[in-house]
Amino acid sequence: MDLNKMMTETRNPDTMTLDQMSALELVTVMNREDHKVPEAIASALPQIASTVEVVEQAFRKGGRLFYLGAGTSGRLGVLDASECPPTFGVDSSMVVGLIAGGDRALRFPIEGAEDDRSLGKQDLMDHNLVPSDVVIGIAASGRTPYVLGALDYAHSIGCKTAAIACNLHSAIGQAADIAIEVSVGPEVLTGSTRLKAGSAQKMILNMITTGAMVRTGKAYQNLMVDVVQSNEKLRTRAENIVMAATDVSREQACRTIDEANGKVKLAITMILTGKDAASAQALLDQSGGSVHNALGNR
Repeated sequence: MDLNKMMTETRNPDTMTLDQMSALELVTVMNREDHKVPEAIASALPQIASTVEVVEQAFRKGGRLFYLGAGTSGRLGVLDASECPPTFGVDSSMVVGLIAGGDRALRFPIEGAEDDRSLGKQDLMDHNLVPSDVVIGIAASGRTPYVLGALDYAHSIGCKTAAIACNLHSAIGQAADIAIEVSVGPEVLTGSTRLKAGSAQKMILNMITTGAMVRTGKAYQNLMVDVVQSNEKLRTRAENIVMAATDVSREQACRTIDEANGKVKLAITMILTGKDAASAQALLDQSGGSVHNALGNR
């Protein structure tokens, strides 16, 4: 698709006087435009749900999730991947964000990196991509060569693939098994896809990893039961989670978390089943890590 014909490159008729607006007028029009993002995403919910299911199945079989993108798209993938270990207690290798140009591109533009299809393939090869992994390409334009190269390579070795674009009928959508395409309309600042397009991409990434993690037992009810207690705030959150799930005192929550070697999910299971740590862990293992299922199997 010609860049000049893409919705993400079209001028927004409601912001033609952007350079003459007051600060309040400017943020008001931005806020009004941002309201269009969730409406656009709603049309792609079936495709997003399908992607959640694909990622869930990969996780259950020990597979990994890879995000690839350039610029803002790449940074958003790296951001989502980096938030999974503390939120869900998973290893950093389970969800991997790759950006054209490497980690330096997170802070500085790397000229030409996104235009090289071979770099996308090479980055996946460097991470020993295997057929049980899932690869998701992210590109607001929907045509980034780096992403296309990665998707083509992933497909060639039998990986499931998905694409997130903010233009319809995108090249990356055609190259992937699942095309998640949301048209959020012209940006407030023409071509600045870190705005509405970036917001849409971030919301979709949130759905994919949160949905897949929850479906693989990383939540009990709506509680983050695999949260990593890496600081005092998170230690308190862990206590609050155990208290909310079991209706025990903070003192008992703290004591049981210690007996569970800091594992919130295990502490909850111990309290709700009345079993010791070893027996409660056995129940969780038999139940695929799901507290809900463990309670039903006791």
